[in-house]
Amino acid sequence: MKQKETLSNTQLEPEELDDLDFAHVGTSYDTPLRADAFEMDDELKVEMISKHFKEIMQILGLDLDDDSLQGTPQRVAKMYVQEVFSGLNPKNKPSARLFENKYNYDQMLVEKDITFYSHCEHHFVPIYGKAHVAYFSSGKVIGLSKINRIVQYYAKRPQVQERLTVQISNELQQILDTEDVAVVVDATHMCVSSRGVNDTNSRTGTAQFSGKFLDQQIKTEFLNYINSNTEI
Repeated sequence: MKQKETLSNTQLEPEELDDLDFAHVGTSYDTPLRADAFEMDDELKVEMISKHFKEIMQILGLDLDDDSLQGTPQRVAKMYVQEVFSGLNPKNKPSARLFENKYNYDQMLVEKDITFYSHCEHHFVPIYGKAHVAYFSSGKVIGLSKINRIVQYYAKRPQVQERLTVQISNELQQILDTEDVAVVVDATHMCVSSRGVNDTNSRTGTAQFSGKFLDQQIKTEFLNYINSNTEI
C-alpha cells in the first residue's frame, strides 16, 4: 500500500527551494530520514540541539544571561526530541490491539474531530487542526483511543499535510487489514497565517479515500457525518 517517491532527492537551487515552499510540496510518502537517524540516543540529541539552538539565539543578538532566556535552549531541545517530534522515532509508535467484531457491525465506524498538532517541515512552525477517520470492519475492530494515538504519532514530526493524511490512512489499512478506510484532515498552517502571506482565515483540507469509500454514496455519508453536529 506504500506509495513511491514522487520527487528525486536531488540538491536544489535556492530559488527552486522557494518554489517548493510556495507549492507546499512533499517529496515522498515516507518522512525523509537518514539511515542513521536513531543511532544517537535522545539524551545526546537534546544536548546537541540545545548547544546549536543557543548559537542561533546568540546570532540573533539575544542576551542569554537574562533570567528568562537562560533555559530556553534546553527547553527547546527537550521539546523537539521528547514531544513535538517524538513521532519520528519508531519506538514511540503506538501498539494497536485488535478485537473481534462480536456485534457483527457492518456499517462505517467514524471518529471525528481528532485534534492534532504538527509542524510544517518547510519552516518548523505549527500545523494544527482536526482529523476525521472512518473504516468498515473486516472482522476486527480497534480501540477508539488507538485511532487518536495513530493520528498523534504521525503528526508529531515535521510534516506536510498531504503526507500526514496518507500515512494515517495507510497505517489503519495495514492494522485493520482492510482497504475500507477514509481520512479527512482540516488544518491551519502557521507558515501561512503568521508569516508570508499572513492569511489568518484560510484552512487547508486533504482527504484519502480507499475501498468502499470510493463509492460516492458512502463517501457522501461519511462527509455528512463529519460535517454534522449530531452525535453518531
